[in-house]
Amino acid sequence: MTFRCARAVATLVLALAIQAGRALPALANEGVLHVCSGYSCAYRTALPLSPGFRKKLAGIMAPGAASAQAERKALARAVAYFERAATARIGVKDGPKGEIGRSRIYGQMDCIDESSNTGALLRYLQEEKLMRHHESRPAASRGAFIDGRYPHSTAVLREKNGELWAVDSWYEPAGGAPDIMPLAEWRKRGVGGAR
Repeated sequence: MTFRCARAVATLVLALAIQAGRALPALANEGVLHVCSGYSCAYRTALPLSPGFRKKLAGIMAPGAASAQAERKALARAVAYFERAATARIGVKDGPKGEIGRSRIYGQMDCIDESSNTGALLRYLQEEKLMRHHESRPAASRGAFIDGRYPHSTAVLREKNGELWAVDSWYEPAGGAPDIMPLAEWRKRGVGGAR
């Protein structure tokens, strides 16, 4: 088995662990959010959750109260704001996507880091009652090589009507808008590495 294949299998195993809820960064009692980087959460950096941070997120999320669609638009802005704050704290601006050869580099993020971080933000927004139309759900994965797709993971939202939504921030550099789409559509994508 090549290093590349072994690394991909390890990434898939970790994605399944995240999906089961065992590897998610959690909100700590000290008022911090732990931000993953270095691929597969090799490093965790504490991001303090100050009153100013919450106030900024509340302002970003306020227009989302109008509808589920408006809330998803607000969530895209909240994820972008969170990523800018997280990478400023880390001191490294993560680029779009990720490359296998970049693992164990502090500040660089693969889809496991991205889905973990976005999922942690979604749980924070839910706990702070800043989401009205959605709730955070465990991460989801797609791809298994034999189907022509590299294993990939995303954060997930459940709309109050039951529809599941992917919140995938991996394709853009830190601070870029995440892809937010129905999870069923997201699961069909990724053939040949395409978005």
